[in-house]
Amino acid sequence: MRILIVEDDKRLAQGLQKAITAAGYAADVAHDGEEAGYLGTEEPYDLILLDLGLPRRPGLEILKEWRKAANPVPVIILTARDSWKEKVEGLKAGADDYLAKPFHMDELLARIQAVTRRHTSKTAGSLTHATFTLDEDRQMVMLENGQEFSLTGTEFRLLRYFMLHPGKILSKSRLTEHVYAYDQDRDSNVLEVYIRRLRNKLGPELIQTRRGQGYVFGEEKA
Repeated sequence: MRILIVEDDKRLAQGLQKAITAAGYAADVAHDGEEAGYLGTEEPYDLILLDLGLPRRPGLEILKEWRKAANPVPVIILTARDSWKEKVEGLKAGADDYLAKPFHMDELLARIQAVTRRHTSKTAGSLTHATFTLDEDRQMVMLENGQEFSLTGTEFRLLRYFMLHPGKILSKSRLTEHVYAYDQDRDSNVLEVYIRRLRNKLGPELIQTRRGQGYVFGEEKA
């Protein structure tokens, strides 16, 4: 999954990017409203963390613009602790949640997980399949027989995205857009290598190929 961090405090933005990447997400950063408005419109993010006090363009204006254009991307606004009016205005403008600064990173990560689950109609807790469970906190797979094994960062992001969209045909371009950050290599041949690795670890039938369309995790929806 891919997240856009919109924060003009470069030190805070860097810390957020580091922590969010370590938690298994691909993360991009925008430091002003103009850049954020463009990236949030042109790039297919799974969630945006939006500071409202931005240079060049205010965050609230950008959020309203996204919603007016029917952009459904989940948004968590970041506000100063005593700015209750900003929280209300942000929620009315279409934000999905808010978090007051300063905040604990564990709380932010929990809110990210909760908001993305709501948008993919998944309940809280671990992501599960018929024969295994994906532990998101430890980025590990747990099999029914109790065996556990870890995943690389890319394997984890890819498997989580598949599990959040079971039965749907996912094209190579969609997968690369949601699994890799903006400045990462998006070679589709590399993506195939990681899909092959997941099949070797979890079974060849886990991810099915639809020639000319993409891949399907689990049962294909009608």
